[in-house]
Amino acid sequence: MIGVGDMVLLEPLSEDSFIANLKNRFEHNEIYTYIGSVVISMNPYRSLPIFTPEKVEEYRNRNFYELSPHIYALADEAYRSLRDQDKDQCILITGESGAGKTEASKLVMSYVAAVCGKGQEVNKVKEQLLQSNPVLEAFGNAKTVRNDNSSRFGKYMDIEFDFKGDPLGGVISNYLLEKSRVVKQPRGERNFHVFYQLLSGASDDTLKKLKLDRDFSKYNYLSLDSAAVNGLDDAANFRTVRNAMQIVGFMEDEVQSVLELVAAVLKLGNIEFKPDSRSNGGDESRIKDKNDLKEMCELLGIEQSVLERAFSYRTVEAKLEKVSTTLNVAQAQAKTRHKVMGVLDIYGFEIFEDNSFEQFIINYCNEKLQQIFIELTLREEQEEYIREGIEWTNIEYFNNAIICDLIENHQNGILAMLDEECLRPGTVTDETFLDKLNTICAEHQHFESRLSKNSKFLTDHSLPHSCFRIQHYAGKVLYRVEGFVDKNNDLLYRDLSQAMYKATQSLIKQLFPEGNPAKVNLKRPPTAGSQFKASVGTLMRNLQTKNPNYIRCIKPNDKKASHIFTESLVCHQVRYLGLMENVRVRRAGYAFRQAYEPCLERYKMLCKRTWPHWRGPAREGVEVLMADLQVPTDEFAYGRSKIFIRNPRTLFFLEERRRQCLQDLATLIQKIYRGWKCRTQFLLLKKSQIVVSAWYRRYAQQKKYQRIKSATTLVQSYTRGWQARKLLRQLKYQKRCEEAATTISAFWHGTQVRREYRKFFRANAGKKIYDFTIQRIMQKYFLGLKSNMPPMSPIDKNWPTRPYRFLDGTHKELRRIFHLWRCKKYRSQFTEEKKAVYEEKLEASELFKDKKALYPSSVNQPFKGDYLEISKNPKYQKLNSAVEEKVLLADVVNKINRANGKGTARIFLLTKKNVVLADSKTGQVKASVPLPDLASVSVSTQSDGFFALKLKEGSASAIKGDFLLSSEHLIEIITKLHRTGAKAADKEQINVDISDEFLVQFKQDKVCVKFIQGSPKNGNGASCKRKNNRLLEVSVPMTA
Repeated sequence: MIGVGDMVLLEPLSEDSFIANLKNRFEHNEIYTYIGSVVISMNPYRSLPIFTPEKVEEYRNRNFYELSPHIYALADEAYRSLRDQDKDQCILITGESGAGKTEASKLVMSYVAAVCGKGQEVNKVKEQLLQSNPVLEAFGNAKTVRNDNSSRFGKYMDIEFDFKGDPLGGVISNYLLEKSRVVKQPRGERNFHVFYQLLSGASDDTLKKLKLDRDFSKYNYLSLDSAAVNGLDDAANFRTVRNAMQIVGFMEDEVQSVLELVAAVLKLGNIEFKPDSRSNGGDESRIKDKNDLKEMCELLGIEQSVLERAFSYRTVEAKLEKVSTTLNVAQAQAKTRHKVMGVLDIYGFEIFEDNSFEQFIINYCNEKLQQIFIELTLREEQEEYIREGIEWTNIEYFNNAIICDLIENHQNGILAMLDEECLRPGTVTDETFLDKLNTICAEHQHFESRLSKNSKFLTDHSLPHSCFRIQHYAGKVLYRVEGFVDKNNDLLYRDLSQAMYKATQSLIKQLFPEGNPAKVNLKRPPTAGSQFKASVGTLMRNLQTKNPNYIRCIKPNDKKASHIFTESLVCHQVRYLGLMENVRVRRAGYAFRQAYEPCLERYKMLCKRTWPHWRGPAREGVEVLMADLQVPTDEFAYGRSKIFIRNPRTLFFLEERRRQCLQDLATLIQKIYRGWKCRTQFLLLKKSQIVVSAWYRRYAQQKKYQRIKSATTLVQSYTRGWQARKLLRQLKYQKRCEEAATTISAFWHGTQVRREYRKFFRANAGKKIYDFTIQRIMQKYFLGLKSNMPPMSPIDKNWPTRPYRFLDGTHKELRRIFHLWRCKKYRSQFTEEKKAVYEEKLEASELFKDKKALYPSSVNQPFKGDYLEISKNPKYQKLNSAVEEKVLLADVVNKINRANGKGTARIFLLTKKNVVLADSKTGQVKASVPLPDLASVSVSTQSDGFFALKLKEGSASAIKGDFLLSSEHLIEIITKLHRTGAKAADKEQINVDISDEFLVQFKQDKVCVKFIQGSPKNGNGASCKRKNNRLLEVSVPMTA
């Protein structure tokens, strides 16, 4: 081992030898050293091969002093004490900023996660506990001049375990995040990691959605002189953080909300205000460029006008009145019980060139941690020796309780005076706060100020007028009083809270619950100092309920470089951490102490007189136990209520003997249990053997009987078989004799018949051969026809050629039958609608084929029926409601005027019962003719579209006379009219007259309509012209 692993064993003990031992071990990469159970950790500023999985297994379930000093040994000791002795543990990691506290906490958590149980749920919990670190570091750590990954908040994690020692979950508490770093960073430092990680590692698509640019220089909140840090890959860390957030339990929409909020903070830093004057002479502020404000509002889902007003105005409430006042530029820019192991990783003691309220609070927290260390390791231990009556020589040490009292005293403490100054009416400034400190704390030996009554600091030029200095346990720290009052108030105007609560993004509403108008609280919120003081008090009470384990982190140099050991810096840390006093107390005291009752309960199995029950006082039982084990008397001492053991090796000896004894007891219990189990098994087997034997004997006799019976049956069967075969042979012989006689007789009769009919066979041979040949030809014909069948299309005219002329009639008949059959198959595929269409087309063919020149052009045009879409067109809504029946045909036709032969547009509607003519513009019904009143329809043989509807004489519709109409869909109209009229007139079809000259009844006069071929004057259509009172002449163009 390099140097001395435990400072308690260091000889001679002095400050120089202490530092020399640390240096010797540090230079040989031994960064851990013990002071009893306290671990001293030196930051190596580089990676060392001492944190591998093999090292974890090496220190697992090993005694604390059994191996060389390591942080794993302390973590294992704490975990086993929690698991085996049911004692809640806490691990306190203290030291300066940059001493390696965060890394030490991660090593402790990773070791505990590695050694505890396995399983799907357990592994999930362990992974969540470990992955919480990258998320917390991204949002709470930043680069400072002393540390590239400095924690700018305090973190205390309580890890809960079940009775087996498996983790169930964790509770993380944070303390005083350094919020001022978001808006301003000292030179050489940078903002929180998450801003740089987002801009470096997010995809282009993500940045576009967040309205961000990768260029750091475009954002006022990001310092450019230290944006890049050696050894930090922001892009890779961003991917790690995204993955860690998913493992911890963030949903994808929650991650997106967090990133939108981070982007909004960057946008907020770019908003600048300009001063302006109001009409009444007061000052107000205006936003210069509203583009960033607009994008910020889009990200958060806030109306731009609401947020702009909240930035520029604030509302003051007095009783029932509200007054809105403007903000000037400066104000606008300012704004089931489980086992528990606690791990405390909190910011270290800080001394910067410019120390403000944050450093004051951080150093106050470190004073409290130093105080609890002193109380538990120095003062409490010495007082316990005196209480228990142990002979003890008191060891002097510095108690920092006086410094804690200077800061936290309820009446004259600095925090109390700061709160009092913040709550005081009237003009309150940082200078008035400093004046109050100079008045009240002037005589305190740890407080220094040039303006105090103490005249010895009046000429101290290292102490500016606007500062005060406190002598902390770690050294003197100069605090600049500027900003103390504002940072302690930590006020957020209600207008901003209410504006944020109006956001549509759920995360913003959760962050600003005080903005809910229904829950307005006019009570002044507690100050930042009082909140932190209460949090520290709660933390101290929590730590005092657990068994403490200490890791004292030391920074070897200020350059953050490896292999450099600055003795003066290390010596300063050793002094203010009180490590020398800790060594002296450990050397003079006892390493382990325990009350008599739990000690006897734990080790009573080591002595026959105390096992299994001791009848008497617990102290006498412990004395009997120690005497029986022959432990040297100088290795322990008896107190009033506890036994004190000086050397840890004695404790290890007791634990080893207890472990062996437990193994022996376990072996004895196993032996007795196995004997009982074997006897029970034997008795069960014996009982079972009797039952099995009885059943087997019964089974054996049954099998024997079955064999005898089977043998008898076999002999009988053989005998019966022999008799049956003998009888069978006789019967067969008799049958063969009869068959032979019959065969001979048949052959003889056959010979006689053949001789008689030989002449008849020769005469009929030709007819037999002919019939056979014809039959074979017909068979071949049908088989060939089967393999060469034509397609199933009805219009296909192919048919196989006949092979022989005598089959001509059969061939034609089969062709006709096949055509009828495939036509039937084709028709069976039609739907009802398609059948109706074909029926209409067929009827049109019967009416007009070879009779009307217009017919061929209509064959390939489908009959649409409703050309006007009368039920859908809002123009004809009135007409559609007037017609009650279903419209079979709707088209625009021309009604011919007998006076001049010109046409007037009319809507022609055909229903199941009526023919309706309506005005094409207004939709008003002009005429409605029932189909039974329709006598006939007259058309020409030409290619025109004229037709006349002739009404029955004497009918009600015949008063106005017949109708002479013209349509482009003549064939369809006449066909549908012919089909519908037959149904409406009780199967009496409407006559269709096709002639180039016919009479039309116009009221009282009959007019002849005559069709001639000629060249029309207008266009290519037919034209009608009046010749006289009795003649209308229709000129139809000649077809090519």
